[in-house]
Amino acid sequence: MAGLNVSLSFFFVIVTFCEGARRVSKMFLPQKIYSSFAGELASAFQLCACCLELRMLVEIGPWGGGFGPDVVLTLLFLLFLVHGVSFDGASANPAVSIQEFLMVESSLLTTAVKLLAHFLGMKASCILTNLYWSWELTDFHLIQNLIARDCSSSLRTSVGQGTLVEATCSFFFHLTLLLFQHSFFIYRVTAVALIVTILAYTAFGGVNHSPSFRMCENDSVTSSDVMKFSKPTGPFTSAFFNPALASAVTFHCSGNTLLDYTQVYCLGPLTGMVVAVLLYQGNIPRFFQRNLFYYQKNKYRVPKGKPYSTPNGKQKQEKSTKRGKAEPSQKME
Repeated sequence: MAGLNVSLSFFFVIVTFCEGARRVSKMFLPQKIYSSFAGELASAFQLCACCLELRMLVEIGPWGGGFGPDVVLTLLFLLFLVHGVSFDGASANPAVSIQEFLMVESSLLTTAVKLLAHFLGMKASCILTNLYWSWELTDFHLIQNLIARDCSSSLRTSVGQGTLVEATCSFFFHLTLLLFQHSFFIYRVTAVALIVTILAYTAFGGVNHSPSFRMCENDSVTSSDVMKFSKPTGPFTSAFFNPALASAVTFHCSGNTLLDYTQVYCLGPLTGMVVAVLLYQGNIPRFFQRNLFYYQKNKYRVPKGKPYSTPNGKQKQEKSTKRGKAEPSQKME
């Protein structure tokens, strides 16, 4: 449990630091710069750093620390609750920023600045987390340093199937965002954390839970031993549906090319996002206004007047008047 306590302390320090950075930047920066750059930068840093540490627990914790996937899923749910409360409107997700652009909620320049902030936050989180792991505060971090160069890819299926899985996860994630965007804040945050946990449980394969390998105080562990017992056996993609997060966690790992990673973890989430917007909105507001899926009837019906005869023998339609408003005024007179 000592390793888990150190990881919990790391989560607390990262969230506290990023929350302080958000508050300070909000005080001294214009609102537009804060919302489009500083807030997104701090939130992307927070998300990627926490998920890197959580992935380390997923890969090493079950056989190195003896705790199962229930602990990791609980941590994932609680972390996304904390992220939702502390992000202050930021998404830390390039797919969400592009969705806002397609929904005409942000301009092209604002979207580009947000994407830059996501990239910088991701890079900074990788540098800091690797530095933190190099201190080897726990046996988990010692093992992580041994397997850092030979990390295994999160893509554990074919490129086509992986793209489909990421697109499906992204579809449900973005559809949840759209359905709860006008709900109470606590409902929205809880729904997002819950859908992320469910999708991660569905699409994540876990590690090899071998009972024959236990960490002892005097054990000499080699890199080959670690790779043998930490080899991933799950079938899917880890359900990132966030290009910035995926690039921080798995793009540098061996097993697939950069083109494969880009197709699965960038094209897949963007495709799922576009389908979710089309299903929810009926169109892409940035490109066209016509509703492709839903026929919208007029909310108010125009009353038809009764035809009456004129002295010339022609029929005219009587104009409808608002008698309900006219009668009180006549009574006042």
